[in-house]
Amino acid sequence: MKQRPISFLLLTMSLAGLALLQPVGRVGPAAAADLSAYPPPAPSRTDWWKDVKLSGHVAAGYTYNADTPANDLNFGHLFTDRSDVPLLNQVILTLERPLDPKKPSEFQLGFKLQGMYGSDARYAHFLGEFDRQNHRNQFTVVEAYLNTHLPILTKGGVDVKVGQYVTLEGAEVIYAPSNFFYSHSYIFNFGIPFMHTGVMTTTHLTPMVDLYLGIDTGVNTTFGRNGDNNDAIAFHGGIGLNLLKGDLTITATTHIGPELPRGTPGVDPNRDLRYLNDITTVWKINKKLTSTTDVNYIRDDGLKAEGWGVAQYFTYTLTDQWAVGVRGEVWRDRDGAFVAAFPGNLDFINATKGRPATVLGGGSTTYYALTLGANYKPPVPKRFEGLVIRPEIRWDWSADTTPFNAGTESRQFTAGIDLIVPFSQ
Repeated sequence: MKQRPISFLLLTMSLAGLALLQPVGRVGPAAAADLSAYPPPAPSRTDWWKDVKLSGHVAAGYTYNADTPANDLNFGHLFTDRSDVPLLNQVILTLERPLDPKKPSEFQLGFKLQGMYGSDARYAHFLGEFDRQNHRNQFTVVEAYLNTHLPILTKGGVDVKVGQYVTLEGAEVIYAPSNFFYSHSYIFNFGIPFMHTGVMTTTHLTPMVDLYLGIDTGVNTTFGRNGDNNDAIAFHGGIGLNLLKGDLTITATTHIGPELPRGTPGVDPNRDLRYLNDITTVWKINKKLTSTTDVNYIRDDGLKAEGWGVAQYFTYTLTDQWAVGVRGEVWRDRDGAFVAAFPGNLDFINATKGRPATVLGGGSTTYYALTLGANYKPPVPKRFEGLVIRPEIRWDWSADTTPFNAGTESRQFTAGIDLIVPFSQ
């Protein structure tokens, strides 16, 4: 049983003493009115901590490649890039106190700390933090921020996030349980940022409209010459629409800033901008069927390169245990500047920093991908509720080049499966 604060006990004793001093005839409503003049006890300091949550999960999987490529790479994949090799994709631990959207008129203070260990950390990685882990499974910080809700400007108020956080963009996310498929789209891998360090504000203009405005150090960057590959800041923001009582959401976002590393020949790394733009539409057609459309455009002035594409998802819930889904995608890498594979465990980080790295490009082409998958949630004890097995089959092909099977094929077939085991306090 929680101990009440001393101030509460003193107040209770005082009120009891005053009640004993009242004349016998003063009972009932009059006495209640007298007592109401005294303020209620201050809330316990432990009340804030009771909303802090600890959770986590383990996600591991395997991807079979029909070609058995000599370089062991599934080209077009990042987080599932290793063929015929079991991967410990991510072990994530999260400690957070989220904001309560049902209390817009109250000041709120929250935070989130999320760390990850596994092979996914080779790509979801902040520069300047744990950069020299030259092995497949690495550690990274995914999010570390303070979050406040300020009841100002509008009826819905303003949320302010300061620190390190994941991007606003895209239909898919780093956090595996929030994705339907095991493998990721071309848009997620090559068309949007992963993480940022900076300040992000969300202004709830109306119940249907949110405005996002923020500044950061760039894509997957932190501070200093080791943590940021140039000296410029970037803008990140957009608008979110919440329609049809939440059954239709549209999020249009952009990230604009220089992203090329110092020393890149023929460019100004602090002035040549990269534009990363994305529109994600999620429509819950009914209780079982959901449509998600992701439209993407990227341009880099320094590279004089453009890329764009669209991914369409449909997921359908069959039972409490089974759901099926399909994802079709077209992504145009017009100048062969964005889609690539990174054979070494440090190649992605080194390439982002402008250090020597092995980068296998796919050339100027249009990529197509079709993925069929399922989610199976077997009966498990409550502490493991949310456990899911995600099998999938996927076809990738290139219109004009041969980037697959170690640079010898224009097509690729893979079959993947992973297991996500969640846990919470």
